[in-house]
Amino acid sequence: MNFPARLDTSGPIGLLDLFGDSFVRDPYPWLDLLRSESPVHHDPVTGMWLVSRHEDVRRVLLAPDLFLPDNAQHAVTALPIAVLRVLARSGFTLPLALANNGTTTHPGLRRVVTRFFNAQRVADAVPVIERIATELLADVGSQLAATGGCDLFASFAQVLPCRVLMELLGIRGLDPSTLIRWSDASLELFWGRPAPERQLELAELVVAFHQWLTETVRSGPVPSDSFIGALSRHRLPDGALLDVETAVGVCFFVFVAGQSTTGQLIATVLRRALVEPGIWPRTASEAGLAEAWVEEVLRREPPVTTWRRVTARPTEVDGNELPAGAHILLMLLGSGSDPEVFPDAERMCPNRANVRHHLAFGAGRHRCPGASLARTEAALALRAAARALPDVRLSAEAAAPRMLGLLSFRAPLEVAVEQP
Repeated sequence: MNFPARLDTSGPIGLLDLFGDSFVRDPYPWLDLLRSESPVHHDPVTGMWLVSRHEDVRRVLLAPDLFLPDNAQHAVTALPIAVLRVLARSGFTLPLALANNGTTTHPGLRRVVTRFFNAQRVADAVPVIERIATELLADVGSQLAATGGCDLFASFAQVLPCRVLMELLGIRGLDPSTLIRWSDASLELFWGRPAPERQLELAELVVAFHQWLTETVRSGPVPSDSFIGALSRHRLPDGALLDVETAVGVCFFVFVAGQSTTGQLIATVLRRALVEPGIWPRTASEAGLAEAWVEEVLRREPPVTTWRRVTARPTEVDGNELPAGAHILLMLLGSGSDPEVFPDAERMCPNRANVRHHLAFGAGRHRCPGASLARTEAALALRAAARALPDVRLSAEAAAPRMLGLLSFRAPLEVAVEQP
């Protein structure tokens, strides 16, 4: 939790690199410094204004007509001509759909998604989640018995939400590993800092993903109660049926958010429970503890760490004048550790009285429509793992796991465990 030795009083914030190992490994000292010294900070590397205090982040999220979502899915790293050609040849596009949509079409599209992931559907999904978790954990147990070790991220946390989403959406004939690879490639291409040659590799995967989504949406008659069926019947404010391109854009967002980010949440939940003394065994039997632990992880270490907005006109945030068109980066991760809202913020406190005040799922018009499903999957995954693997512990190599370090996504890429 200490700053690197090279930081000194001459201006440590000037050394901030949002993609650097120092920030990705331990962002909290940097976030604390931003909140206390420069809560609305212009980052010269990205050109964005970093907003880190809970009150300011919430204010921006709740004013979508002033702070527009238009840039939410823009590529963080400029795409070279060769990559743009690959995308253009395939007809790849991300039209205004959900996260990037501030127009009059957004409320209706959002209703389609929220109705499909409402409380009743999430409750109905519980047996599905439990069944798939049991199957995956049986394989984990066999691997532990055979080799003494296993990676709970690759074998469980990453696969569970993908298989659940595919079953809920009625997706057949596709290997979950393919969907995971496509989704992860999309995150890296649009939210990462890959080299040009890596961008080309990612673009090919993203194109394959987009083409599969397009074929799936266009595949002909679908069950009326399916997600794609609901999209095919949806009418826009002018009465026109939803076009294929926008339907694909909705599916793109739902597939990525519904399985990649949920897998990242589960990985963090499992790892933090294994690190915190006494939590792992208690979640197996103590009613409500798994849910409370998930909520506290969402507050302190959410998988979606930042989100972007752009100012519609000149405005101010915390006394700082921002011009029209200013790109804002909302530090969701830092807002959950704001001591003005969460006392003793660095300590994990299940059942913290005001924990639901966190902004891990956003707030207002663009709050994550799949929040209930993500919470439920993460809690069920933790409880099932603690029951099936009561004696596992983190392996020595898990002390410093590889981390996903994209602009808006952070999570351990491995949860290596061993059987004592």
